[in-house]
Amino acid sequence: MSTFLGMPAARSGSGAGPGPSPQAAPGTLSGVGRPEDPLHWGASFPDAAKAALDNGQLRRNLGNATSTIRAKRARVVGEVPDWEPLRDAGSALKTDVMARLPELLEALERNVTARGGVVHWARDAAEANRIVASLVREKQTDEVVKVKSMATQEIGLNEALAEEGIAAVETDLAELIVQLADDMPSHILVPAIHRNRTEIRDIFLERMADAPPDLTDVPRELAMAARAHLRRKFLSAKVAISGANFAVADTGTLAVVESEGNGRMCLTLPETLITVMGIEKLIPTFDDLEVFLQLLPRSSTGERMNPYTSMWTGVTPGDGPQEFHLVLLDNGRTKVLADEAGRAALHCIRCSACLNVCPVYERVGGHAYGSVYPGPIGAILTPQLTGEKSDLPYASTLCGACYEVCPVKIDIPSILVELRAREVSLAGSSPDTADRVWKAAMKAASFAMADGGRFRRAARVPRLLRAISRNGVIRRLPFPGSLWTRSRDLPEPPKQTFHDWWAAREDGR
Repeated sequence: MSTFLGMPAARSGSGAGPGPSPQAAPGTLSGVGRPEDPLHWGASFPDAAKAALDNGQLRRNLGNATSTIRAKRARVVGEVPDWEPLRDAGSALKTDVMARLPELLEALERNVTARGGVVHWARDAAEANRIVASLVREKQTDEVVKVKSMATQEIGLNEALAEEGIAAVETDLAELIVQLADDMPSHILVPAIHRNRTEIRDIFLERMADAPPDLTDVPRELAMAARAHLRRKFLSAKVAISGANFAVADTGTLAVVESEGNGRMCLTLPETLITVMGIEKLIPTFDDLEVFLQLLPRSSTGERMNPYTSMWTGVTPGDGPQEFHLVLLDNGRTKVLADEAGRAALHCIRCSACLNVCPVYERVGGHAYGSVYPGPIGAILTPQLTGEKSDLPYASTLCGACYEVCPVKIDIPSILVELRAREVSLAGSSPDTADRVWKAAMKAASFAMADGGRFRRAARVPRLLRAISRNGVIRRLPFPGSLWTRSRDLPEPPKQTFHDWWAAREDGR
């Protein structure tokens, strides 16, 4: 039996009563820890992916969850007769925003300020964290509640606040699980997708002080335990921190869409609301929300309409927070905007559809990417935001599934190819062994293909490898072939070349 997001139930005999699972060895509940740089941490992708592939439980968790979300998305998208025109509209709107970003940001600032809000500009993570910490300290509180936010994950806000003696409590269920486990999110939409429900039960019992001692791994019980824990936080919090899915330039309106109601609680109950938003989240007019509020829920959670859409415009006396601060975060985004080939990565509306269809992500999970932005979108966004050499552009089969499901038609495969080309170009000034082997192979191929006779003779050479194949594949070759077989198998060559097959066909006539 699976949960509502496809998380597998405990195996038979693992028990569902209180206390750690008999299958959970000491220390297995703890996550990867909180890195200094949320955009670049851990081992390289090849090493991290190899380790993840050895984790059978992780693959089961991911396989069940992503297949469930894919099926839900396909059903609701199939109901919309104008889905492709909607995608075209979303793509055109985001392209327009990128072309007019400076003027739209200025319009947003004017309209937020005119309606009682305060706008702050943050060039990088450190500046954004200083601004938020200063605002919280002014309220003389040592605890804030948070709505799920990729932007605050990106800048490591929770850790920055902790250094100031301020506890940031995540109120999204999956984010709470990740926080209690001292973990990092492994999915944009479902941060705890790498955990099954028995692991979650054990985390609650070990790390959540007010968890019921007889808590089981039944999904409803887990949700109710988290709800009771968080309700006390909502009612006592003076300050809330959120991200934003969209910001409307011509009205100064901010919007958050979510499924649990925790966002609504954070956005209405505290006295002060602080929103940290990437500058790319803009849309020009309020009418443009019509497009994105159809695209986003179907692409992310497989819902026709998200359960909670919260919108606020500045401050309304006597209703909701009486102080509103908007922190506009750059943190490398203007650098991405200046990249003609890569700026489409800023079109992303964080739906996570590309993760759910990616065969690489499904097998290795989000932590292998070493960034809060995993999967195909992370493979193009993270290297551009950091500006560092990265192997993430190679974390893809280039199958194109990510482009097919992207609600705003980001051509992720083409950007991956461009980023790979840049990596190769940079490496050309000091070629390593792989570069030399590649150039030698291309020179040999050019020689063989320049003459018909040489090409036919060269085509017969691979047949010699059939002698070392097993079960239709070749798993190990001597150097330089080992550069290929150390990370993938080689299909067994056919018995005949095409030329030989054609000749035999002609003789048969």
